[in-house]
Amino acid sequence: MSEPVLITGYGWVSPLGDSAAEFDKKLFEGFSAVKPQAIELPAQTTVHVPVAPCDFDHTKVQSASKVPLDRAAAMALTAAKAALVQAGLGVYKDAPADANHKSYADIELKLGNVDPTRVGVFWGSGMAGAFSFDQTAEQIYQHGKRVRPTSVVTIMPNSAAAELALMVHAQGACMTYACACASSSVAMGEALRALRGGWLDVALVGGSEAMLTSGVLASWNALRVLALLKGTGTDACRPFSSDRSGFALGEGAGAFILERQEHARKRGGKSRIQLTGYATNCDATHMTMPDSSGQVRAMRAALKDANLLATDIGYINAHATATTAGDAAEARSVAEVLGQSVPISSTKAQFGHMLGAAGALELIASLRALENQMLPPNAHLSAEQADPEFKLNFVGSKGKDTHQDLKHVLSNSFAFGGTNAVLIASLVD
Repeated sequence: MSEPVLITGYGWVSPLGDSAAEFDKKLFEGFSAVKPQAIELPAQTTVHVPVAPCDFDHTKVQSASKVPLDRAAAMALTAAKAALVQAGLGVYKDAPADANHKSYADIELKLGNVDPTRVGVFWGSGMAGAFSFDQTAEQIYQHGKRVRPTSVVTIMPNSAAAELALMVHAQGACMTYACACASSSVAMGEALRALRGGWLDVALVGGSEAMLTSGVLASWNALRVLALLKGTGTDACRPFSSDRSGFALGEGAGAFILERQEHARKRGGKSRIQLTGYATNCDATHMTMPDSSGQVRAMRAALKDANLLATDIGYINAHATATTAGDAAEARSVAEVLGQSVPISSTKAQFGHMLGAAGALELIASLRALENQMLPPNAHLSAEQADPEFKLNFVGSKGKDTHQDLKHVLSNSFAFGGTNAVLIASLVD
């Protein structure tokens, strides 16, 4: 059996807040960061769509390369710094020890005897560089301005991973995964395999996404998958609800430090959380229509990888985006593999659909469940509002204390293009 892989640190940039205290409060109380945003384009009627933005100034984040950062890459660096600090591999230079992510403070690395050739970066993003690309196109075609010489380096899909590698001097594998909504989950799973295989000792993994610009939002709106706005728009995204109408787009980043257990122990790193299971596959049936059979295969393979039974899982963080077909397919696959009694919720109702970063933020929500022994709720979903065809154990709209020993959580990521990825994390003694 391969050596266990620990999650020794994790950090995030999220619409639910920067500090653990704020994030936890909003997560477990069912707070929604969703609100309307205008799509304003030349010669087109202004429309409003639901989004979940972060209170984050990307211009304050300095890159290791000195090249201007895309908003998503800036989020990636900020989340990664928090993960490194929590793992004991860095300390904030200009902020107190408990500084939250909004400090934008730089860190001093504390890598000690960590071999840089055995440190890797595995990062995911569905539309990497979209924020900067849209801004660049606007400057060219609307304002007639010249293009920055660094535009290609800022926009390229592997920009975030490369900046992260520069920041921590990682000389092992530096990989970028673009598998739509499964990108960061695939990145984390492939890093897990590299560590288990003995290729690396430490991996900086996760995902980031920032695409709340008019051009990108217009593209998603044209696909007709965004939720209909009513009233303030806060409850626009309603996964598993009988009146669901689509999702809200979010933005953010989630970063994790994965380490071989023996390596972590030798350097004094401590963690009770393991990444225990991973599986990925492809439906190979349709570009946008999910297939339950592919999801079933992925969940069963992840359980086998973790050496767990379906009855061992204490909480499921669903991919559920609040689309009609997507939620129905996942409800069927979950019921087939895990049964109808496991508590399940979709946190996309709270912080939106972050596409390539979705798996990372949803795993963080699952880890907060493990560490707090509480379940994230299905915001805006009451027993009366749930689709009657779904025979699942939905966590209430305000969440609840498990009153149990929550040990294993499962997070689903099912993407456009048919890529499925499932992660399992476990709390161990």
